[in-house]
Amino acid sequence: MSFARKNSDTWRQRVPGVRWFKADLHIHTIDDHAGGRAKIPTGVTGQIGSPEMIAKYARRFLQGAVAKGIQVLGVTPHSPRSGSGPETSAVWRIVEEWNSGADDDGVPFRDKIFAVFPGFEPSLNDGRGGTHILFLFDPEIGRENYLKVFDLVMGGVSPWPSNELRMSGRDAEEAFDEIRRVRDEASTAAMDEESEWDYIVLAPHIEAEKGLLGAQRAQVLARFPHQEIAGLELADERLPENTIKDRPWLVDGMEQHHQSFFHSSDAYAVDAIGNRYTWFKLASPKIEALRQAFIASESRVRIAYERDDFGGLSPISDPPDVTMNDRPWLKSITVAGKVSFFGSTDESAAPTRIELSPDLTCIIGGSMTGKSTLLDGLRVHVKAPLPQDAGVKTQVEGRARTRFLTGSPEVVLECPNGDPTAPEHERWPAVFYGQGELQSLAQDPEAVEEILSMLVAGETAEIKNREELLSRHDRTLGRTARQFVKIAGDLADADQAFDRSTKATEELAAYDDAGVGSLSRLSIRLGNWQEQANDSETIEASLAELIADVGRLNIPQSDDRIGTEDESFDLAPAEARLRSRIAAVTNLLRSAQGELSELRTTINSALDTLKTREQSLSVQINRDLANQGFDGGRINQLQAINEQASQLETNRTALERAQLAQTKAHEEFEDQQAKRRQLVGEQRAAFDRVMDQVRDQFGGQIIARRIEHAQTGPLDEFVRNLGQRGITRWWNDLEEGPRPTPETLLNGAETNQLGAVGMSTTVQQTFLDRLTPAKKRELAALRCKDVYVLEFKMDDGTYRPLEHLSGGQRVNLLLTLLLETNDERPLVIDQPEDELDNRFLFDTMLPALKRLKGRRQIIVATHEADIVVNGDADQVIHLEATADHGRVANAGAIEEASIRTAIVRTVDGGDQAFEMRRLKYGF
Repeated sequence: MSFARKNSDTWRQRVPGVRWFKADLHIHTIDDHAGGRAKIPTGVTGQIGSPEMIAKYARRFLQGAVAKGIQVLGVTPHSPRSGSGPETSAVWRIVEEWNSGADDDGVPFRDKIFAVFPGFEPSLNDGRGGTHILFLFDPEIGRENYLKVFDLVMGGVSPWPSNELRMSGRDAEEAFDEIRRVRDEASTAAMDEESEWDYIVLAPHIEAEKGLLGAQRAQVLARFPHQEIAGLELADERLPENTIKDRPWLVDGMEQHHQSFFHSSDAYAVDAIGNRYTWFKLASPKIEALRQAFIASESRVRIAYERDDFGGLSPISDPPDVTMNDRPWLKSITVAGKVSFFGSTDESAAPTRIELSPDLTCIIGGSMTGKSTLLDGLRVHVKAPLPQDAGVKTQVEGRARTRFLTGSPEVVLECPNGDPTAPEHERWPAVFYGQGELQSLAQDPEAVEEILSMLVAGETAEIKNREELLSRHDRTLGRTARQFVKIAGDLADADQAFDRSTKATEELAAYDDAGVGSLSRLSIRLGNWQEQANDSETIEASLAELIADVGRLNIPQSDDRIGTEDESFDLAPAEARLRSRIAAVTNLLRSAQGELSELRTTINSALDTLKTREQSLSVQINRDLANQGFDGGRINQLQAINEQASQLETNRTALERAQLAQTKAHEEFEDQQAKRRQLVGEQRAAFDRVMDQVRDQFGGQIIARRIEHAQTGPLDEFVRNLGQRGITRWWNDLEEGPRPTPETLLNGAETNQLGAVGMSTTVQQTFLDRLTPAKKRELAALRCKDVYVLEFKMDDGTYRPLEHLSGGQRVNLLLTLLLETNDERPLVIDQPEDELDNRFLFDTMLPALKRLKGRRQIIVATHEADIVVNGDADQVIHLEATADHGRVANAGAIEEASIRTAIVRTVDGGDQAFEMRRLKYGF
C-alpha cells in the first residue's frame, strides 16, 4: 500500500520557519501484545488484530499523544503487526489515521500532531544477548516496504514466537545493509521526489542490559564508524552529564559522528505516551529533518528535563517552544502603502508580509535590496533607542524615513506574546545594532555595564534592581539636598519670628514696670479729649455755615396786581413777622457760636494740660526703660509690639516644626547615604562575581575590571557651577589623572587637607568660601558611578582595553558578550560580518547563535553565507529590489530547495563560485 501525504499549513501559520516540537520517538503499540506488556486502552474492545479494534486503537493512540502535547511520534514496537497479515499492523493504521483522520472535535490529527514516523525495535544479533535498535522511517515507505524491511532486518526470525522477544538473525551491520539496499532500490524506482523515503537509526535505553552501552566497549566503538546511529536514548532518570561521566571515549565518539542524547517514553500503554520526551527543532515532518536535528543537536535538540530539589527529573522551566512561554518575538511585519520601499505600486496586490522565526532569522539579498532599510525602518517605527553616535544615528533615521516610512505607510507588527494594548516597543522590545554601531559601544560605559550585568543569569535581576534603587537614592539625595536650602530658609524665618515675639513680650513686661500702663491710660484720655476738640471744631465750622445760610434768606417780593384785583388781600404783616423771625434766629445762632467758642477754649485748655502730663510721664518712662536696656522710642510702636507678642506661641510652634523638618531631612539624608553605600558595596560584589565568571567562561581571553568612581560627570558639573575660575582651572588640570570623589572633597574640606587633591592655598580658600552648607549637601548627594572596562588578551599574553582594540576586535569582543547574555529581548544586528574575522565567526559567534535558539529571537541582515548556513538559520528571507521598491522573493527554512538556491546565488557567489571553491578545497 502506497502512502500519499496530506500536508498541513497549520504549523507554519503558528510559527514561521523551523520550530520546536515535543517528540517521543520510542512508543510501543498493541502489535507487541504477544509479549504481555502492551496495554489495550479502556473502551477499546474487539479481537486484537481485527480492523475494527485496530481502528479504535489508532484513534485512542493519537488522542493519547495529543493529550500529552506530543507533536512528533516514533511508533516503534518490537513487531510491526499483531497478526500475520499486513492489515493487522496497528503501526500503519496509526499512520493512516494521522494522515487522513480527524479528532472528535473535527480537527485533523495532522493539525495536532506534526509528524508520525513508523518504525520498529528489533533485537539485533550483537553483544552478549542482543542489542536493541530503533528504526524510524518516512511514511512514504508505504506499508508493504515497511513490513518487508522489518522481515529483512529480522532475517526470517519471528520476534514473538512466545512471550519472550527473540534476537534477529542479523547483526547491526547486516541490518543496515539490507535497509540501505531497499531504500536505494525504492529511490531508483521513484518517479518523483515526493515518493522517496528515508530512515534513521537510534539506540534505545543505552545503559540497559540490551542497550548499546550494555554491550562490550569494543563492540560499541565498532558501531560508531558506521555513522548509522544518530541518537542515544537516555535512561529515564539520567541526564547527559550523568551518562558521559567517566566515559571520555563516548564523548569523543558522539562528537566525531554528530550524535545526540534524547529522552523518550518506551511506552507500552497509550496513557504513558510522553512520560519522557525531547524537544526537537524541525523544518518538515520528514526523517531528513529529524536527522538534521540530531546532526545540529546544539541548536536543534533540547533535553526537556532538569534536576529538581528532590533529585528527580522535572520538565525544564524554560521550554524552547515560543508558544509555551512569554518571551517577546516578532512574528510578521505587514507594510501597506505604494510609496513605501516595501509597498506595492499594484493597487490589487496584497500588502507586503514578512514572516520571521522566533529564533534565528537571516535576511539576505544583494546590495540595495532593502536589508538595512527594513531593519532601520523597524527601529524607527517602534521608537527603539537610536545609535548614540550622531553620524550613525543620521544614517539610520535617513534610511528609515526616506525609504521604509516614505508616504506614511500602514505598518502592522504581529507580536504573539506582547500586550496588544501596549506601545510597539514594549510589545517587541528589540535591541538594535546597525552597521558600525557595535564599535561605538566601546565608548559607552553604561552599554558595557549592561552587557556584563546580563552574563550571569543568577545576578542579572538583582543587578538591575540594585541599579534602579541606586538611581532612586541618587534622585532622593539630590532632591533632599535641594530641599535643605528651603528648609534652612524656613528655619531662619521661623527663628527670627520667634525671636521678635520673645523680645516683644519682654518689652511689654518692661514697659509695664516702667508705668507704660499709666501712660497708656493717659494717652486714651488725651485721645478722647482730642476727639472732643475735633468734634467741637467741626460743629463750629458747621454753625458758621448755618449762620451764613440764614443770612441769605430773603423776603419774597409782593405782586401789585394782587392788591388791585382784591383789596382785602394783604401780605405785609407776614413779611414783617418773617423778618423778625430771621433776625431772632440769627441772634440765637450768633449767641451759640460764642458759647461754642468758649467750649473749644475749655477743651483746648484740658488738652494742653494732658499733653504736658503725657510729655512728663514719657520722659520718666524713657529714663526708666533706658536704665533697663530698652529703647523707649519704641513706645509709639506699642500696638505693633503687642501684635508681635501675641504671636509668641504660634511662632514657637512654627520654629519647632521647622527644627523637626530639618532634623527629619538630615536623618533621611544620612539614611539614604547609608543605604546607597550598602547598595554600592553589594553591586560591586555582584560584578566581582560576574567578572570572575567572565574570566573563567572565556578562559582568561576576555577579562573585565572596575574603575571606581570613574564617571565624574555629576562632580564635573558641580565644580563648574561654583563659577570660580581658579577652581575650574584646578579641576581641568586633573583631567589626565584620577579625580577626587565627592567624599574626598568633603573630607578634605572638613580636615583642611584639600592640598592633598592638588589645590593651591588660594584655591583652597576660594573653594571653602564657596562651599556653603547647602553646597556641602549638594556635594554629598553626588555619586560618581563605577566604570567597567573590558580587556582582550593579545597573542603576546598582554591585555588591551576595548577602546584600544581594532574595529574588528571590538566587534568580536562585544558580540561575544552580547550573545552570551541571558537577555531575552530580541536582538537585531545589521551586517555584523563587516568587522568579523572567520576565526571568531566559527569559534564564538556561530556556537553562541545556536545556543540561543529557543531563548531569544535574533534577526541578522547578512552577506555572510556562514552565518546563514553554519548558523543554521531557522528562517531565511531573500529580498530583491528595483530602484524604488523591495519585495520578498523567497522565505523559508534552509531545508527548502528554493531557499538553498537563494543562499548559494546571493551570499555564496553563485553556483559556479561555490563549485570552484569545492574543487579548490578538494571536496
